[in-house]
Amino acid sequence: MSRIGLKPIPVTDKVSVSVENSVVTVKGPKGELTQPIHGELTVKQEGNVLQVERPNNDRENRSQHGLARTLIANMIAGVTEGHKKTLEIHGVGYRAAVQGKDLVLSVGYSHPVEIKAPAGITFEVPAPEKGKALTIIVSGIDKALVGQIAADVRKTRKPDPYKGKGVRYQGEIVRTRPGKRAGK
Repeated sequence: MSRIGLKPIPVTDKVSVSVENSVVTVKGPKGELTQPIHGELTVKQEGNVLQVERPNNDRENRSQHGLARTLIANMIAGVTEGHKKTLEIHGVGYRAAVQGKDLVLSVGYSHPVEIKAPAGITFEVPAPEKGKALTIIVSGIDKALVGQIAADVRKTRKPDPYKGKGVRYQGEIVRTRPGKRAGK
């Protein structure tokens, strides 16, 4: 039994949902998203509630039931509020700036690293507070795309295991290792 798949999805008045040939389309104030779902699953709307149903308890239908419900719920949250990931830059001389729509990072290489913003993604680099790390905010309506772009930004300079310098997610704990001299 999929406990997640059985949960109803609340839909606000600002959002319209349509299902055609196993493709769910969600329109809201921030934009429009489409997502194909498994062919045997059905999505029913009753008032302000969506329900994802499966025809039987086959293994594949059970595995797709909760996934489809979560994808649709994320689409509804994206077109109403949007999704965002916050990253922190730790390191002396490491900087980030937004030029146009693109993000330019200076993270210890001989050249600046430029990350192009795909359609629907925006970068923000707020002014750092005194004593705090520099932050980068990646936001958009598609949760998977926001997460992928945040992972790409983090991949430019992963946190160093010895000093902890680099780009990390906000709240991520980096366990530092002792150096050579600590073993003696």
